[in-house]
Amino acid sequence: MLELSITLPIRVQNGGLFISRGVGSHPSRTLHSWEVIFVEKGTLAIREEENVFWVNAGESLILWPQRRHVGVGEFPADLKFYWLHFELTPSLEKSLHQSVLMLPQHTGLSDPQYMTGLFRQFLHEQENVHRSVALECILLLILQQISASALSERAADNPGIALAWKARQMIGTHFHLPISASVLAKELHCNVDYLGRVYRRAFRLTLTEAIHRQRVRAAEKLLVGDSLSLKEVAEQCGFHDVGYFRQIFRKHTGITPAAWKRRYCKEHINSG
Repeated sequence: MLELSITLPIRVQNGGLFISRGVGSHPSRTLHSWEVIFVEKGTLAIREEENVFWVNAGESLILWPQRRHVGVGEFPADLKFYWLHFELTPSLEKSLHQSVLMLPQHTGLSDPQYMTGLFRQFLHEQENVHRSVALECILLLILQQISASALSERAADNPGIALAWKARQMIGTHFHLPISASVLAKELHCNVDYLGRVYRRAFRLTLTEAIHRQRVRAAEKLLVGDSLSLKEVAEQCGFHDVGYFRQIFRKHTGITPAAWKRRYCKEHINSG
């Protein structure tokens, strides 16, 4: 038996999903913990001390402890955001500015769908009766995504990185079509090997992995409904073989499409 001693730099308190009904506003409060917010839909307007943040869909915000924050205006009817409270260990707080993860307070996420998946997984793990180290691990992945997105944004003026972002945009809008690495390279008028290298450097994924991930993320949303068959979901997401769709879906999520449907057909909803 392998025994590992793991010391994590963070400790999770709790998290949740807020879905607005168009009534009320964010309360005024000063927390003793950090809070990371990710907006999936709509716009969250919130003030921290003297700074006002307008956090749009696909963006994150980190609220600092010991700072008063309060909502600006009423909640929009379409607002939907995830929230998570956590603490830093004393050793990390002392070296915060030297941390490997450079975390901007407010930034756009390069892969909002992946971030949504991480928060969903966090809420699922949080339901377990016995506390699991998985909560801290998922939080670290969330913070890593924020850090990586900020780095990619700063590097966007690099020609190779700019090309990678164009490929990413094409994958996001054409995933349901028969696209591949060679098709993307042809459309972007570049060498397929070069495109593959700059894409891996920018996003730590191969082009094929990125296409599969985008298709799986789209399938996750379609599976929640009851109107489409598994074959129809696969076809709408660019898979023309249901068996291959199951294989790729399980590789990326760890569960089958049917298990995903059972797990996520009911939303985890609570207030922030």
